[in-house]
Amino acid sequence: MFLQQLVNGLTLGSLYAVLAIGLTLVFGVLNIINMAHGGIFMIGAFVGLFMVTVFDVNIFVALIVAMAVGAILGYLLEFVALRPLRKKKVSHLAPLISTIGVSIFLESLALLLWGPQTRSFPPDYIGGLIDFGAFKISMVQIIGLGVSVVLMLILNIVIKKTKIGKAIRAVSMSTETAALFGINPTMIISVTVMIASALGAAAGVLVGLSFNAIEPTMGVIIGFKGLAVLILGGLGNITGAMVGGFILGVAEIFSVAYGASTFRDAVAFGLIILLLFWRPQGLFGSKDKGGRP
Repeated sequence: MFLQQLVNGLTLGSLYAVLAIGLTLVFGVLNIINMAHGGIFMIGAFVGLFMVTVFDVNIFVALIVAMAVGAILGYLLEFVALRPLRKKKVSHLAPLISTIGVSIFLESLALLLWGPQTRSFPPDYIGGLIDFGAFKISMVQIIGLGVSVVLMLILNIVIKKTKIGKAIRAVSMSTETAALFGINPTMIISVTVMIASALGAAAGVLVGLSFNAIEPTMGVIIGFKGLAVLILGGLGNITGAMVGGFILGVAEIFSVAYGASTFRDAVAFGLIILLLFWRPQGLFGSKDKGGRP
C-alpha cells in the first residue's frame, strides 16, 4: 500500500515539477510571477487533446505540437504583455496584473472555442497496467513520469552546458551587466518565456492525460499549485522547483490514501506552510533572493 502510493505520488509530483520549472524560469529572469502560466497550461492540454482526437496522432506528437503552441503563446505574452511594461520600468505589480489579464483572456478563449464542458481522451487511448508485485503502474503514469524526467534533464543540460543557458543565467543576475558582455537581454528574456511556456503546455497535456479530464478552468487551481511549489522550492531555483513538485505530489496522494481525500489540497498546502515556517526562503532558496537558475 505504502509503496503503491509512493509511486503514484512521485508520478504526480513529476508533472507538478515540470509545471513549476516554467514559473521558476520566468521568476528567475524577470523577477515576476507569471499568472498566465496556468492559462498556457490549459491551452496546451486542449491542443494535445485536439491533436489526438482530430488527427489521431500518438501522444508524443501531440506533446511536441502542444509545446510549440505554448512557445508561441509565450512569445506573444512577453511581446504584448511584459515587454512594454519592462521598457517603462513600472512596479512589479503591473506585470503581475498584466499576466492575470492574459490568463483570463486565455480562459475566455478556451470557453469560446471548446465550451465549458469537461473533455477527455478517447477510451483506452493509452491502456495497460504493469504489475510489479509490490506496486502497479499504468502506461499513462510511465509516460508522464518518463517525459517529465526527460524534460527536466534536457532543461538542466540547456541551462548549465549551453551558450543560451549561460546567457539566461547571466541575464537573471543582471540585465545591464549581461548587455555589457554582448548578450541581448530582450532576446534572452523572450527565449526564457518561450521555454517556460512550452514546459507549461507539456505539463497540461500530461496532467490532462493522467486525470483524463480537460476543461477551461483547469489552469486556475493548477496555477496556484505551481506557485506553491515555486515558493516551497525557493523563488527562482530550478532544483527547488523539481524537489518541491515531488513533495507536493507525494503529499497529495498520501492525504487521499490515508483518509483525507476531500481535503487533499488543504493537506498538501498545509504541509507547505509548515515547511515554510521552518525555511521561509524555501528549501533551496537563499535568504535574500530565493535562488536563481
